[in-house]
Amino acid sequence: MRSTICCILGLLLCTRVPAQTPQRRTAFTCGGEFIGDSGIIGSEGYPGVYPPNTKCVWKITVPEGKVAVLRFRFIDLESDSLCRYDFVDVYSGQANGQRLGRFCGTFRPGALISSSNKMLVQMVSDANTAGNGFIATYSAAQPNERGEQYCGGRLDKPSGSFKTPNWPEKDYPAGVTCSWHIVAPKHQIIEVKFEKFDVERDNYCRYDFVAIFNGGEINDAKRIGKYCGDSPPPPVFSDGNELLIQFLSDLSLTADGFIGYYKFRPKKYPTTTAPPTTTTTQATTRATTLKYSAALCQQKCKRSGTLHSNYCSSNFVISGTVITAVTRGGSMYATISIINVYKEGNLAIQQAGKNMSTKLVILCKRCPFIRRGLNYIFMGQADEEGRGKITPNHFVMAFKSKNQRGLNSLKSKRC
Repeated sequence: MRSTICCILGLLLCTRVPAQTPQRRTAFTCGGEFIGDSGIIGSEGYPGVYPPNTKCVWKITVPEGKVAVLRFRFIDLESDSLCRYDFVDVYSGQANGQRLGRFCGTFRPGALISSSNKMLVQMVSDANTAGNGFIATYSAAQPNERGEQYCGGRLDKPSGSFKTPNWPEKDYPAGVTCSWHIVAPKHQIIEVKFEKFDVERDNYCRYDFVAIFNGGEINDAKRIGKYCGDSPPPPVFSDGNELLIQFLSDLSLTADGFIGYYKFRPKKYPTTTAPPTTTTTQATTRATTLKYSAALCQQKCKRSGTLHSNYCSSNFVISGTVITAVTRGGSMYATISIINVYKEGNLAIQQAGKNMSTKLVILCKRCPFIRRGLNYIFMGQADEEGRGKITPNHFVMAFKSKNQRGLNSLKSKRC
């Protein structure tokens, strides 16, 4: 028995086992030019953590006569509701192209399709938090090929329609991003109406939604509205001759979807609201609004009353940080990252992960005066669309940690 074991051991020791060929892993670098029918791109060092303070650009070109399609297989970048720090931008074309979307966090968007055979992908990272980056595949498709993944594009005819993939035969698919870029001639605006509308319902439209932006790119400061649920949004009018409509579905529940129609209009109509029935009404309404705004902004910019008295008279009460503050037409449009909600009223609040934000319009841009990056308590009124409005007689003050206890106490009391 012992000799048998020794023989077996000797055989094993003497037999040479062929060395296993190591599997080569694709090494991803910071950007580059990619030409061909298909391929793969990834962030520098993927699947390791991407480096800080970098800007990488990938230029993709598929054969002439086809369009480029990009699909993210994995994405893990620093999360932020506005994607301000680390992000990936995808553009249709390569020079001054339309931005199809900006992405961060771990949400994987659906397929993105260029309007030509060229596409540009750009990743930017700051000095702080990082993740494992992204990996994506690109491929060529026929321009008129429309399956579950393909939707969106440029619309420049005087009128037309746009709809979710599979409409009206079945529900839209999960994990889809569609962007319709509507371009009218200069000195014209765009009217958009939805005939049928059914998108997964959520109070903050966090999962599936339609977002409409003035201009040709996804820019939170230029967003007109964000919609979900089963009630069609009201008619929308652009400020200028370009409008971007984005539809996004996550990887879970889906619904029937929608069909919408657009048409070009002369610029005489007011923007972002339904047109009045007669020009007389329009002139009267505009004159009244101007007089009201002028009288309002002539008031003394002085805060009056107490936290308690204003708390009870206000439709909403929140504390938050001013993220963006853009001045347009004498008013200031601000995006507020919410610290706490004490009284919501009918204020529209959006949520992305753990981050909540809302939009406020300060009708007189310097009254009250706010600065980006600082924390405030806001008490005001919200209109029917959930947009918060702050006038000189509303209550706004700097927010400090010592205010927290008093506001929590007011929240627990009845007015």
